[in-house]
Amino acid sequence: MMNIQRFTFNAYQENTYVLYDETGECVIIDPGMYTGAEQNELVSFIKEKGLKPVLLLNTHCHIDHVFGNKFVFDQWGLKPQFNQGELYILQAVPGYAPQMGFSYELSPEPETFLGETGTVGFGNSELELIFAPGHSPAHLCFYAKNEGFLVGGDVLFYGSIGRTDLPGGNHEQLLTSIREKLFTLPADCKVYP
Repeated sequence: MMNIQRFTFNAYQENTYVLYDETGECVIIDPGMYTGAEQNELVSFIKEKGLKPVLLLNTHCHIDHVFGNKFVFDQWGLKPQFNQGELYILQAVPGYAPQMGFSYELSPEPETFLGETGTVGFGNSELELIFAPGHSPAHLCFYAKNEGFLVGGDVLFYGSIGRTDLPGGNHEQLLTSIREKLFTLPADCKVYP
């Protein structure tokens, strides 16, 4: 059985997730830790639960979702995995972070890119990839079909949708993604933004 733990990090109030199962393996999704206290909070949880991080996944590569990529790499040796269409978004972060008042530790680049479809596995668990561009050019959602939840990144929020005025955003594409990819999921699917 897969479990999910949410953390809210950085000035953007970004959601970071740790998914884990009975094997003790876990996945870190969208590590947004910016401060040392936020980094310690994540590490403490993982240590307290006796978890072993085996994957670092990014739904997309806007700054608030990748602040902690370098920390996760330094701590557990995990390089991020995301769709290749997000690479230029990640590579742009060091150029604009200072203009926004943030220091930024350069994220490692993936050795493995995720496709538009398929699955990623850890322990006894599996996440289905759902390609949902619009908020960003190659945004992925991670669907835990057996548990009935979706880690949706910045595609869908309670009563709202993700912004499309950021680089790589496309409003019509986002609406299409929501209509064709998310609204087709079971009605009782819980969405974690």
